[in-house]
Amino acid sequence: MRDARRHRSLLIACFAIIYLIWGSSYLATSLGVRSLPPFLFGGIRFVIAGVALWIVARTLAARRAPSRPLVVDRVEWRHVAIVGFCTVLLSNGCNVWAMQWVQSNQSALLNVSSAFWIPIFGMLGPRGHAIDRRALIGLALGIAGTLLIVWPREGLQTANLFPQLVILVGCMGWAAGTIYLRNAKLKLDLLSFTALQMLVGGVMLTVLGLVAGEVGRWNWSPVGLAAMAYLTVFSSCVAYAAYAWLAQNTSPARVATYGYVNPAIATLLGWWVLGELLTGGELLGMAVILVGVVLVNWPDPEPAPEAPG
Repeated sequence: MRDARRHRSLLIACFAIIYLIWGSSYLATSLGVRSLPPFLFGGIRFVIAGVALWIVARTLAARRAPSRPLVVDRVEWRHVAIVGFCTVLLSNGCNVWAMQWVQSNQSALLNVSSAFWIPIFGMLGPRGHAIDRRALIGLALGIAGTLLIVWPREGLQTANLFPQLVILVGCMGWAAGTIYLRNAKLKLDLLSFTALQMLVGGVMLTVLGLVAGEVGRWNWSPVGLAAMAYLTVFSSCVAYAAYAWLAQNTSPARVATYGYVNPAIATLLGWWVLGELLTGGELLGMAVILVGVVLVNWPDPEPAPEAPG
């Protein structure tokens, strides 16, 4: 009984963590890129988070299996580099750059489109599988909802259209990295791999910031540094640890609910803290996208047991 209550308490706590922290990460990013250059803002965050998570991961691994050697060969580094490129350099890089112009609530809504690219890319690779009719309907609804969100408020000459499209490119990068990781045969444990992925991707993003000349724009803004610290400690380390625990202790359908809750939290915080508003078309697009996500991720029915004999 005590173990069941402890498990339930951890379940509630971990869901609260990923809902609140990842839902509020859009607000933190929006505040950060207002005062710090975007690529260095994102790159330094992931470098620090990668180092911290690596220390935690190796400490836990040493306790579980003290005699097990650490193996990071050339193939493993290739996996790390590809996933880091897709999920950090491409996905986060596109988002932090675009959020200089795109509201935090719009960014959160557009990032839900990752849930549509993942099953599309999931048809590829050795573990690929076809999309059923229900998922196809959900994908079509998701595309329609996305178009409603990115549709220019003031005609086709709006300055926000291109940054919104860049966010969608970042979502494709996240989905591609997710499917690549799903098909890769890793020697490292997931937490150690994620730490290296953050570190390598963070180095790539930092180099991009240096090449883009962002050093001259760097300043020690208290708001920007606070946003970076929040994202480093809570969004990258604490929330991911909670997500990893949930992935092992509850169903994928339940874990996927963060994709529905986070946009609502981001929208609420954007309105409350930054005074952001959504148009009627964007609200309709949000509703259509969420319906599409539910259809795409709806769990398949359990097969009926065969009759004896």
